[in-house]
Amino acid sequence: MNSLRTFAAAAFVVAGALALPAAAQTLPVPAGVLNLSTTATVEVTKDVLNVAFSVTREGADAQAVQAGLKQALDAALAEARKIAKPGQVEVQTGNFALYPRYSQPGSKGGQPLISGWQGSTELIVQGKDAAAIAQLTGRVQTMTIARVGYTLSRETREKAEGEAVAQAIARWRAKAQQMSQQFGYAGYTVREVHVSTNEPGGGPVPMTMARAKTMDAAEALPTEAGKGEVTANVSGAAQMTR
Repeated sequence: MNSLRTFAAAAFVVAGALALPAAAQTLPVPAGVLNLSTTATVEVTKDVLNVAFSVTREGADAQAVQAGLKQALDAALAEARKIAKPGQVEVQTGNFALYPRYSQPGSKGGQPLISGWQGSTELIVQGKDAAAIAQLTGRVQTMTIARVGYTLSRETREKAEGEAVAQAIARWRAKAQQMSQQFGYAGYTVREVHVSTNEPGGGPVPMTMARAKTMDAAEALPTEAGKGEVTANVSGAAQMTR
C-alpha cells in the first residue's frame, strides 16, 4: 500500500511539472504598458585639430627608397616634436609601406619583373592647440598635408553626452507622465529603459595636393573648427498606474 501511495505522489508531481510550461504560456498579457522613445541633441564646438602629413618615394633600389622615406619622416618629426605638449599636441607616426613595382610582361609572355620600388609613410599630429598645429603645417617641408579635420575631445564629448542624456531622460519622463494621464491613469512606473548615445563622424578629410604644395614656410594652414552634435536616445516601457 505504501509503495502505491509513493507511486501516486510521484506521478502527481511529474504531472504538475509537465503542466507548468502550458500554464506559463496562458498568463495574461500585461495591461497598461506604454512604449516610449525620446531624443535629445547637444551641439558643441569641435576642439581637436587632426592633421595627417604624408610622403611618397620611388626608385630602382628598395633600400634607397626606404632611406628617403625615413629622412623625410625624421625631418618632419623633428619639427612636430618642438610643439608637442601632453594634453595639447600629440604626435605619432602613421602607416609605413614599401612595395615593388612590376614591369609589363613582354609580347612572348613570361613572368613580370620588378622594375622599381615605391613607398609611403605618414605623420599624424592632433590636439587642442590648433594655432600651434596650423603653424607647424608651414614649417614641415619634407611632407605634404594628406588629411585635415576637427573632432571632439573625450572631455568635451563626455560632457555633451551627459547633457544630452539628461535632456532625453527628462523628456521621456515628462512624456510618460503626460500620456499616462491622457489614457486616464494617475501616473506610471518604469518597467524597462534603454539609453544610447552617438556622435556623427567628422574625422580628417582629404586635402588636395595642389593646395598643400602652394604653402610655404611662412604660411599657416587656415582652419575652422565648426560644430559637432552628440545625440542621446532613450527608449523603454512605462507601466501606467491608477
